[in-house]
Amino acid sequence: MYYQFYELSHAALAPWRAIADMNRLYFSNPINPVSHTSIGRQIAASAELFERLTRRYGKPAFGIERTLVGGMSVPVRERVVWERPFCKLLHFERMLPEKHKQGPTVLIVAPMSGHYATLLRGTVETMIQYADVYITDWADARMVPMTEGTFDLDDYIDYVVSMLHFLGTNTHVMAVCQPSVPVLAAVALMEASGDQHSPASMTLMGGPIDTRENPTAVNRLAETRDIDWFRDNVIMQVPFPQPGFMRDVYPGFLQLSGFMSMNLDRHIVAHQEFFRHLVKDDGDSAEKHRDFYDEYLAVMDLDAAFYLQTVETVFIRHALPKGEMTHRGKPVDCSKIRNTALMTVEGENDDISGLGQTKASHVLCSSLGDDKRVHYMQPKVGHYGVFNGSRFRSEIAPRILDFMATHDRDSRPSRRAKAAE
Repeated sequence: MYYQFYELSHAALAPWRAIADMNRLYFSNPINPVSHTSIGRQIAASAELFERLTRRYGKPAFGIERTLVGGMSVPVRERVVWERPFCKLLHFERMLPEKHKQGPTVLIVAPMSGHYATLLRGTVETMIQYADVYITDWADARMVPMTEGTFDLDDYIDYVVSMLHFLGTNTHVMAVCQPSVPVLAAVALMEASGDQHSPASMTLMGGPIDTRENPTAVNRLAETRDIDWFRDNVIMQVPFPQPGFMRDVYPGFLQLSGFMSMNLDRHIVAHQEFFRHLVKDDGDSAEKHRDFYDEYLAVMDLDAAFYLQTVETVFIRHALPKGEMTHRGKPVDCSKIRNTALMTVEGENDDISGLGQTKASHVLCSSLGDDKRVHYMQPKVGHYGVFNGSRFRSEIAPRILDFMATHDRDSRPSRRAKAAE
């Protein structure tokens, strides 16, 4: 009933949001003399703050229309090139001059942890300057009808394998945060079966490979509860009239409330500063706040099967580092990885995936030679800074691109190339 109450509360506030928006427009209109007074700007700022705090934020757009390649500005076209009920594979196709090298093929696996793939917009904007980039665009579970069935961690791994097959033999995969575990598992299964489409390299960034290492508050919470507690307390049914009506999900607003509560004081201060910027008519600072929170507050629901299996496998049982993880009955053995080079990236101040949790994958991939493995710890960044921001652009991304260039395989025909021909 909690999800239904949330929906009813949102609907009940709709008229008040409309009134607040009307007041914002009235008191910020330059034709209105009151808009140039302190009281007018305060009323407009209060109205906008109320509207933004009570609205539901929809899925943002990537909005990447151009990029710089070798100092040359080129158009970018976003296309769906692969699709399943719970995911689309987006290609950021650069309109490069004829015979210009595309660079390495990079599959960015975005986290399915409550936010949309657009949270990695900065990651994509940096990488497309040097590489042919694809990214997973996971679906909001409340928008997927029950007729499409459920989606669990095994399905996630299958999706990753299928996308790697689609992209071909010389693909470099990047897993940001949560997908580090299923991506590592997918590569291990592909290597164990002798799959020729195993990626040339994989980069795991801020991922919970072994949450026993330097556990964070998130990890400790999971360890103090059994899986039945999560099933009874955080799993809800999608209410009518959403397309996924009656689907069991972990609601995005619950995930968001958890994230917000971890740094509640910082969010309160940020909104106080936003109000002051609006009153002072500091448009640039106010716009930065809007851009960040338009992304941060846009959340999606997760299918209950995926959420519960992930919590139990990764955070409660620690199945992968213990060698107990299976995929559809087959053991996941990371020591089978011999051909796919491994790079791990961690942030010094990461409060989601603690130091050492991602690095633990090097111990699991025991058959890899030293020439096929690299670990990098970025000083003075938190979880978000591992894949976004100035330090990612200037210090982390160049290392990743150099790693990919070092382990790039000779070009061979791929399914994607054959299809294009």
